[in-house]
This record gives sequence, C-alpha cells and structure tokens, in this order.
Amino acid sequence: PTCAGYRIITLGIGVAPRGRRATHMGFALLHMIAALAHVRGHLRAILPVAGRALPLQRAGGFRRMHAAANEQATRTKASGEGMLSETQENVFAQRLAKVQEMREENVEPFAYSYAPTHRCEALQREYTALGAGEEADAVVAVSGRVTLKRVFGSLTFLTLSDETGTVQIYMDKKRMGESFKDVKRWIDIGDIIGARGAPKRTDKGELSVATVEWTMLTKCFRPLPDKWHGLTDVSKRYRQRHLDLIANPEVRRTLRQRAQITSAIRRWLDTRDFLEMETPALQTTPGGAAAKPFDTYHNALEMQLTLRIATELHLKRLVVGGFERVYELGRIFRNEGTSARHNPEFTTIELYQAYADFEDMMCLCENMISDVSQQVCGTTTIPYGGVPIELAPPWRRVTMNDLVMEKIGLDFNALDRSSPSDISRAKSAAVAAGVANIGGVSTLGEVLNLCFEELCEAELVQPTFVTEYPVEVSPLSKPHRNPLKKKAGITERFELFVVGRELANAFSELTDPVDQRERFELQAAKKAAGDEEACDVDEDFLQALEMGMPPTGGLGIGIDRLVMLLTDSASIRDVIAFPLMRPETVVDAKPGLAGAAASTRPAFAAAVAAAAKNAASTSAPVVSSAVAVTADTVEAVSVTVSGGEVMSQEERGAIESAIATQGDLVRSLKAQGAPKERVGEEVVKLKALKAQLLDELSPP
Repeated sequence: PTCAGYRIITLGIGVAPRGRRATHMGFALLHMIAALAHVRGHLRAILPVAGRALPLQRAGGFRRMHAAANEQATRTKASGEGMLSETQENVFAQRLAKVQEMREENVEPFAYSYAPTHRCEALQREYTALGAGEEADAVVAVSGRVTLKRVFGSLTFLTLSDETGTVQIYMDKKRMGESFKDVKRWIDIGDIIGARGAPKRTDKGELSVATVEWTMLTKCFRPLPDKWHGLTDVSKRYRQRHLDLIANPEVRRTLRQRAQITSAIRRWLDTRDFLEMETPALQTTPGGAAAKPFDTYHNALEMQLTLRIATELHLKRLVVGGFERVYELGRIFRNEGTSARHNPEFTTIELYQAYADFEDMMCLCENMISDVSQQVCGTTTIPYGGVPIELAPPWRRVTMNDLVMEKIGLDFNALDRSSPSDISRAKSAAVAAGVANIGGVSTLGEVLNLCFEELCEAELVQPTFVTEYPVEVSPLSKPHRNPLKKKAGITERFELFVVGRELANAFSELTDPVDQRERFELQAAKKAAGDEEACDVDEDFLQALEMGMPPTGGLGIGIDRLVMLLTDSASIRDVIAFPLMRPETVVDAKPGLAGAAASTRPAFAAAVAAAAKNAASTSAPVVSSAVAVTADTVEAVSVTVSGGEVMSQEERGAIESAIATQGDLVRSLKAQGAPKERVGEEVVKLKALKAQLLDELSPP
C-alpha cells in the first residue's frame, strides 16, 4: 500500500484466522492516519522495520524511511530470509490449510475434469446484445483462473480468465444458498475454478455469470504477481514464464501468434508438394553452417557426438535419394553467446527443391513470408519499432558488391582476388571507411563481406535480397554461372535482410563433389588453425553427393527472427517460450566482501575480488552480507550496495530493449534519407544508452 506517494511497510503483525476482519480494519486505519498525518506534517512515530527503529517525520523523514526500508527489503530478499519469503510461506501454509479443510468436508480441491460450455471470449460475443440489468434464460458453464476477487457482504464478484479472455463471476448469497459461505472461505486469487449459471449483464453493463454452482478445479498455493503492476522484472519474466503468461496477456498473444506462424508456413509448403522430414539432432560430424557445436557423449555406443548446428546436409541426402521437395522446421543448437537477437537453442526452417536455383528461392521466400503475414497479421504492411515494413512482393534485389561500392567507392569485382596488392588496396579502403578488425582477414572475399557487415547491413530496413556472396564465406554454394563472376569468386547465394537483421539464407546448392571436398578441406584447415566455427570434412555427405544430386535450390529461414518481425518484438527472448538462462545462485560474503564464496560465474568472482580490494583501501560502499546473483549472462550481474546506486535487472532489461528500439529507429531514418541532423540526434541518444549499459558492465 502507498500513502501520499510513500510506501508504508508493516512487519511483525500476526494474523489470527478468526481476527482477519479486525486486522484488515486496523491496517486501513493505520494507512489513513499515516496519510493524513503526512499531509499535515505532524506525525512523529516509531515503527520497527526489520529490527530497526526509523523516525517517521515530515517530508524528509518519510523519504529517509522509504530509502531505508527499500534498502532493508533488498537485503532481506538477497539473503532469502525475512519479510518476503516469510509472506510467501504464510500464504502457502494458509492455502494448504484450506486444502486440508476442503478434504475434511469431502470436497476435492484438485478436480479430474470439467466440461465448460463456453470460453470467455465466445460467451462475451454470444451475449453482446444482452442489455444492462437483463438475465438470459440459459445455463452456461465457464472455467479459468481467478485473477480478481471482491467481497461485498452477501455478494462476491470474481474475474475469471481463460486463454481467450475474461468474464465476471457474479455470486449472490440468495441465489447460491449455503454454498456461498464456501466461496468466501476457500476461493483465493490464483485458484482455477468452474462456474455454472445464467448469463447476466449487471446494471453497470458488465457481462457476468450469475452463479448457482461452482467447483474448485485446482487450488493455487502461491500468490500471483501484483494485479496493478503485473510481472515486470525482466529476468523473472523469462525464468518463470508461467507467471509471465498469467500476468501479461500480450505475452500469450505473442506466443499464440508464433504457433500460428509456424502452422501457416507448414500449410503453405504442404500445399506445394513439400514433405516435412525429420533429421538427426545427434550427429557425428557437425556441418551445414559456420558455428561452434555443443559436444556430448553416447555412453552405450561409446561415441563422441554433437548437437546439430543445421539440418542442411541430411536434407540434401534425402534429395539425393529421390525426394524432390523436402523441408524441416526444427530446433538448432549452437554454442554461442546470447543477445537480443541470439539464443543458443533456436528454430529454423530449411527447405530444398530439386531442379530449382537461388532465383527460384527468392520468389518462394518473398511469396511465402508475405502470404504468412497476410494470414496471421491480416496485412502485408506491418509495424516494427514504429516503422512500417512492406512485405508485399517484389522485394529489392541488390548485390553485395554494389552496396559496399556505394560506401567506400571501390569495385571489388574489378580486383584480382589472387593479387596481394589488390587485397592490400581493398583493406586500406575498408580501414579508411571505418571498418574494424580488418587485420584478421586475408582474402578479398572476406574483406568484402566484413565491409558489408560493418557498413551496410544495419541500413537494410525494408526487405532486401543481398546477392552474389564471395566464395570464401559460402562453402556450400555453387559458383556463379557467369564466367567473369565465377572467376571473381562470386557464388549464387543470397541473404534476406529486414530491419537490419539477417532473416534468410539461400543458395544454388553445390552439387559438384570434387569442389565440395576442396571447400570442406579449406574449412578443416581453418578449424585446425583455431577457428572453432569452421566445419570438418563430412565423408558421409560427400559419398552421398558422389552418387549425384540434381540441381537444387535451398533456403533457410530463422523462425525466431521472423516471429520477432511479425509480432513487433524487440528481443528474441520475447518470442521463445523458455529462453536459455543461467540458474540463480546466492553468493555469501562477509561485510566488506572479505570472504566471498566462489561463484558459478568467474567474471562475477573477479568483480567481487576487485570490489573487496577497493573496499579495503578506500571508503567504498559495503556490499550487504548476502548478494543475490541472477546469472543469465555475464553482463547481468547485479550487486546491492548500501550507500551506492546500482542498476537493477529490470532497469538493465529496459535499457537493452531501448537500445534495440533506438537502433531500429536510426536504421529507419537512414533508409528514409532523413536529414543528417535528425539522424545525428538519434545516434547521440543511442550512444548514450550504450554508454549507460557499458558503465554498468565495467568491472568495479
């Protein structure tokens, strides 16, 4: 509860089951007196807060009380003891007692089934014409979770939520008789119940079910998130997705749209004679992409295995075997970092069509995505970060060389890829244009690709097919059919970019087994030299290719990023039901960090050690006796420091989301040719957000 903008925390009051009403009245009286006294500035009292006496005086005193109470609450939460956990335990114990009481009265609190006649949305739609104060001559049954409960003597109003929406449950003692007392005794917010009665619209116009009979379907033991603020802690939302789904209907809507998108893709392909196949997730040789795999071991077969990093090579073997149109929509695993656009476990669709090439894949890609957008979103013009994205075909097609030439004024196609002087010339032009890390590449194609990634990629806001990739970064693509372009090391490959992100990748697939072996061997040499993302020579695939694969076009689409686009989601974690997160741990430390225990995160342990050293030599703030560590990424560490300001996980998540949104805005303004001054203003804001985050991530 709040009073005149200040939080009042009351501890140490025991609530007896028979004295609830008196206690609640006491709470209300206390809050009213505190608010009135604060306005007049006459309150001078002492309240115990976690064993400490805090003076409640005029405005300044209230602010000090508020700060100290928040500090103590944070310490309590970090230690896992005291107010917060105690409240949770009390709620659990009270509700467990209700379960026992129900069973003693032969009422089962965990039902086996229930048969509702309507979902909430369907009920609302069916009785739209019911007037205020009217009651329908019908009996309906609904079921769902209680998200709000209001008791007014002989009347009780519940808000019942199911997957489709909400409806009010109207419970009247006159109508329900003796069973009404059980409503007040047993139903809590969070319970899942069934209610049967007549549809009735109240005098205030709220459609309700005038209940004559109710059934406890599942008793909820834990309290739901605050009804006014919902579940806003970013880390907790991802870790406890069940709570996120209960508290935030928009999250349910996003995940529902994800299911609709994947279903629409499958239907689109199935009606065009593609067959959905399944390929192994456990593989002996990872391939089909440049990525570091997850390693595992099969005990019974005594084999080292990896989780797949792509479905490509096995799907191509199916094409060799005679299936002319195949696809797989499945999970991929890559041992890489996390970000707003990356998750180590993600979903892709890869499809292969015999007798087609990368031009056919462009047509297929733009038609499929635009049709799916029309089916799921009802339009092909969708908003993303406030920018309208037009998905109706045809989409822009442009070569990588043309995009880079616009930025640095150098035509890579006119250079000799085997000439050291031309490679040096390309590197110099790249450095002059501000491309970083150019010293780590050694070929002309790699320089071209790095220039594109650094200078061009972020500006591709509207759907754009970038074509003619260099062979050095396209080990599975056919050389270009044009002899001059083939000589220049260009392949028949494209990538699709929307809002500055890669969304799809496609080739005229390489069918020459000799050429494929040479490229595999080059990749293997890179791996031997320390490149963890390079692939090995896959002899099984080469043997299949030596049997002959027809000319084939292949396409891969990142489902998670497509869902982000179609649902206007800033982070990949918003579109994955259960994104990968590190476990929560608690690091115990003595005052001043003198005895910090070893953490599951070396970066955090190093930060703790540095802070301890700093505290020993200066008057730095002291870390509380127990630190709650949420370890989803290295940068997500949050330490509570008494006397210092520290960014919370919620604040950090908000900044990360703001960075993604601001970046999209900058790219959009550049793509629309906005004045440099306008773009510059937004770039300054973006840099300020990044600097704020970097300051937080810097070691103490």
